[in-house]
Amino acid sequence: MKRGQAPAGDNGIGLLRESSLHAAMKSYLARPLDRFEERVGSHVIDIVRDNCLIEVQTASFAKLKPKLAALLALHPVRVVFPVAVEKWIVHVDAAGRELRRRRSPRRGRLEDLLRELTQIIDFVPNRHLSVEAILVGVEEIRRDDGKGSWRRRGVSIVDRRLLDVRERVLFSGPADYLRFLPGTLPPLFTNGDLAELAGRKRREAQTITYCLRRMGLLETAGKRGREIEYRRAGAVASARAGRKR
Repeated sequence: MKRGQAPAGDNGIGLLRESSLHAAMKSYLARPLDRFEERVGSHVIDIVRDNCLIEVQTASFAKLKPKLAALLALHPVRVVFPVAVEKWIVHVDAAGRELRRRRSPRRGRLEDLLRELTQIIDFVPNRHLSVEAILVGVEEIRRDDGKGSWRRRGVSIVDRRLLDVRERVLFSGPADYLRFLPGTLPPLFTNGDLAELAGRKRREAQTITYCLRRMGLLETAGKRGREIEYRRAGAVASARAGRKR
């Protein structure tokens, strides 16, 4: 099977129940001999590749907890997360005809992955778990049917479609997440320092330090006024220093 082809036959069970984006990501990732929507134990897996289980997650990572708890002890698991770095909003009528189209001012970033990882953070240090963020362009299809969120004044999101793939970033283990710390960060730093040097909002910096601390990559080192100071965990700092020698 080539990338861009939809999974076909019996292995395509359930495609009508998933979003177009989810199905397209599975098609993009597909390799020859992959098996789709195969049952492993009591769970249905998006892609089974030899002994590796691949899950495409386009919604909250919280839904992954039962699968990860059951499967990580026996199988390598890769979670694939599409990040919409460009989004077009397409309004359609009841028949699906396009009415208007505009580019959304909101653009996703790689850091969006960390917000989702907070839902499964206890699993991240597991050596069997890898996470791949795929930066994509998407279309979000909306219909004014009165059934959607009050924030959208009743407009429903009826589908999301993949337009293109921009970049793939693989996190094979906890140390790979150190890429979210800028190289200019001092040995001791606060969330305020991180936000300023990384060009992020404070709450985004807090998400970074929370995740890295739970992964064992950061540790607290006291306080600076009312702010907690952080430093790289000793083993990680030593390893990085050794590579520079």
